[in-house]
Amino acid sequence: MSEHALQLAVIVGSTREGRFAPVVANWFVSQVEQRDDLALDVVDLAEARLPAVLTRQPPPEVAALTPRLDAADAFVVVTPEYNHSYPAPLKNAIDWYYTQWQAKPIGFVSYGGLAGGLRAVEQLRLVFAELHAVTIRETVSFHNAREKFDSAGQPKDATGPGAAAKTMLDQLAWWARALRDARTAHPYGT
Repeated sequence: MSEHALQLAVIVGSTREGRFAPVVANWFVSQVEQRDDLALDVVDLAEARLPAVLTRQPPPEVAALTPRLDAADAFVVVTPEYNHSYPAPLKNAIDWYYTQWQAKPIGFVSYGGLAGGLRAVEQLRLVFAELHAVTIRETVSFHNAREKFDSAGQPKDATGPGAAAKTMLDQLAWWARALRDARTAHPYGT
């Protein structure tokens, strides 16, 4: 790992019982681990257990996650598509924080049925734009995801997803480095 590695937080956005998210997230994490320019932190929202009611004073669960999001130079959101959108716990997690997203790049790994989670990604782009984040154009998407992975959690055909992950991570790293340098030279919003 490079001493100047970028801090990447991979956010697993589904908390449903019986979720497919760990399969997709674990595969993606294995792609990140092949790189020496990214230091990885996996934030599984099922484990974070953020409260659904937003309060003025952040409860301990929110406070515990804050430094991990602050430390991130970039994010990748792993999201399913539920009812043509993204999961409510993911929106809840986004809404608990604000400055943690600002002037940082965000990539997406989506999965679902025929649309492969892309409708969720399009909506997330709007939300993150409001928070002054930069979303990466290239995505990794698994259409009919449960059919695309074998029993060991690996894509049956890894060529396309592997190439998509590399392209997205290359772009994410470029933006993360550029925005980290810019935030260092001139803090965002000041």
